[in-house]
Amino acid sequence: MSSNDMECLLMLIAPVISKRDTKFRTAISAKERLLVTLRFIATGDSYKSLMYLFRIPVSTISLIVPDVYRAIFDVLKRENYLKTAVTTSEWMQVAKGFEENWNFPHCIGALDGNHIVMQAPKDSGSYYYNYKHCHSVVLLALVDASYKLLYIDVGCNGRVSDGGVFSSCFFSSALEQGHLDIPLPKPLPGREKDTPYVIVADDAFPMRLYLMKPYPFHNQPGLNRVSNYRLTRARRVVEIFFGHIAQRFRILRRPLLLGPEKTVTIVSAICALHNFLMDRNDGNYANRSNFDVEDVQNGEVIGASWRNEEQGTHNLIPIQTGQCNKNSHDTRAICEEFMNYFVSPSGEVPWQYRYI
Repeated sequence: MSSNDMECLLMLIAPVISKRDTKFRTAISAKERLLVTLRFIATGDSYKSLMYLFRIPVSTISLIVPDVYRAIFDVLKRENYLKTAVTTSEWMQVAKGFEENWNFPHCIGALDGNHIVMQAPKDSGSYYYNYKHCHSVVLLALVDASYKLLYIDVGCNGRVSDGGVFSSCFFSSALEQGHLDIPLPKPLPGREKDTPYVIVADDAFPMRLYLMKPYPFHNQPGLNRVSNYRLTRARRVVEIFFGHIAQRFRILRRPLLLGPEKTVTIVSAICALHNFLMDRNDGNYANRSNFDVEDVQNGEVIGASWRNEEQGTHNLIPIQTGQCNKNSHDTRAICEEFMNYFVSPSGEVPWQYRYI
């Protein structure tokens, strides 16, 4: 975070986190409160380590940190740094980004979820116990073509099945009821059949008219493999998002020693900070080495720097892949229309047949 970003963030949240001086002592400044909290989130240092660094007692830090990251989330959310598109024009801008950057038209977001590992809550039994035999809450994220968050749902207990995480969130019900003003179906470029705007996801999610995922199982025909490659290429942005926040916010690299409510708040604050810093775009937080770079001539991908780190160095666990493969006639028709587009002269990319 640059000094300019720091000052901008401080200006936004200072009225919320500032404390009054008293006759007995001078209050810890808003800037120092913010610095302690950012250090905690960025490094994952313990309160005791922060005590020696900032000369503030552990008991005081334990009050400052939750207060500040709660303020970060509340203020940045109010400032629309975590805002879901709600108009047709906004969704069209998202779709334009996927078409221009990832050659995937009619895409309004990439969806995925990860378990945020935490210590076992007291008297919770198996409520938060997940398939990886640890306790967690789920972060569900919808990301646009430039790695910014369009929607998050954090807090679903880790025991919930993969399909249930999405089905129980507000975004899913809003899509089902048509409250988000998604653009009406229209033909893909160079095609004639009306095709809806879709979200791309993986096998952990159920197929819907608005949710597209790869063809399941191995040994698929060549055209299906082309479609899977193109879909996975667009969906990669959400995987990159999770890898990026695990690299930048190192508190996510080990189980959070917090209860469920504080875990939800701190993860929400991290997501809000991500969008804030992506909007600032000064190169310190979001430089080229932090994201996959693709050669537009041959499709070769140069992995982000975090991909070179040892596997298992963070505690973001993918949600379990299920077998949600019951597709209706309409969803199959949509998949086939996208597949036909991807192998048509107007929709194919020259390198796609080398990656199937």
